[in-house]
Amino acid sequence: MSNTPQEPSQAPKHADTDDEHLNLWGNGDDDADPRTTAAAEATTKAAHKKHKWPKIFLSALLVAVLLVVGVLFYYFRSVSGALNGLHRDPSLMPDQTAVQPIEPGKPINFVLMGTDGRPGLAGSRSDSLMVAQLSGDRQHLYLVSFLRDMWVTIPANKVVPKESKAKINAAYSWGGPALTIKTLQSITGVQMDHAVIIDFPGFIALTDEIGGVTVYNPQAGTMDGEHFDQGNITFSGERALKYVRERKDLANGDLDRAARQRTVITAIIEKSMSGGVISNPKKFNDVMQVYTKNTTVDSGLTSANIRKIATSLRLKSGTSIVQVQAPISGFGKSKDGQAYDIVDEAGLAELSNALKKDQMADYVANHPQ
Repeated sequence: MSNTPQEPSQAPKHADTDDEHLNLWGNGDDDADPRTTAAAEATTKAAHKKHKWPKIFLSALLVAVLLVVGVLFYYFRSVSGALNGLHRDPSLMPDQTAVQPIEPGKPINFVLMGTDGRPGLAGSRSDSLMVAQLSGDRQHLYLVSFLRDMWVTIPANKVVPKESKAKINAAYSWGGPALTIKTLQSITGVQMDHAVIIDFPGFIALTDEIGGVTVYNPQAGTMDGEHFDQGNITFSGERALKYVRERKDLANGDLDRAARQRTVITAIIEKSMSGGVISNPKKFNDVMQVYTKNTTVDSGLTSANIRKIATSLRLKSGTSIVQVQAPISGFGKSKDGQAYDIVDEAGLAELSNALKKDQMADYVANHPQ
């Protein structure tokens, strides 16, 4: 046995276990490059944002679509409710069965009547009478005033059983809207398609609800203690009613009053269709309800027909509404002392021909108002 001393056995040498696992995936803090780490984090965030953006966009788009659908549904419900609630009177037209469906490209003639009906008053008359023709291309609305004192032939009726000469507004008191429209058709030879009536209380409520209207008043005047300055004026309610009824204090009497009425109706239409009303769901609904409560239309103006007409409109602005005065040639007095307006027969024939042939643009160009 050898006496040479043996070296103690040595255990195999291993790398530090913690160090080995720390750097196994190259993510250890000791060996990592800070620039590489920052770039990696930025890339990760960018990728995250890239995937997140479409979701945000789609969510926003969905919200916008829901809002639009909600608003459109509200408007549709408001319009539908108002249209369905309109008071329709089958007796407004002389013969509703004679009214033909409106063909595309053909003009539509509406008779607009403002009556002096109000609480405590019997025997109403048409205080304002117009034919509103919507042109065949739907780009213009012509408001044609027929002065209430025009001396015309009124067809036989229950009150006066034979044709008779009288002021045109007598037709309303003798036979209501139907006789008024029959008289208009008789003196013009133009078929009227629809009728719309509003009385004094309705006019007051309407002008109040839309927040009043602003018009240019060419001459100062006073009606029942209410003074109207020359220039731009704003009014509503009772004051608006007095403005459109005044005539005795005006230079040209009934002619000037009719011009005022056309101007105010134009302003009402513009205001009712303005962005301030259309863009405000509550205001829009309120205005629609006022029209529903205070106007009466013929039975042919069904909800479907009104929608069809409304969606065909191509009116661009207030300039698309054109004001026209049915011509008179002077003034006269009846045997019983009534002062009246003498109809310009040749001029009325020319106007009637333009209405029939959808040539009102030419008529207005040849007869500046």
